[in-house]
Amino acid sequence: MPKAPPITNRVKAFREAAGGLSQAALAEAIGVTRQTIIAIEQGRYSPSLESAFRISRVFGVDVESVFGWSEDPAGPGPEGR
Repeated sequence: MPKAPPITNRVKAFREAAGGLSQAALAEAIGVTRQTIIAIEQGRYSPSLESAFRISRVFGVDVESVFGWSEDPAGPGPEGR
């Protein structure tokens, strides 16, 4: 099973807060497929920087309000980097 990317997101929460914006409508607004939005929401895919900015602009917030970085707790510590 592939490892989940370290990027976390709140895309689904922002869609729901935006009056239930559909995955298809968000996908169309940023120029990707609905399947891409599904994969982003499920944490199976990290969006490109451009897509991350487009998503955040749809919701009128900064990128870090929607996306975050989750360190791998099983990965090397600071001394191993």
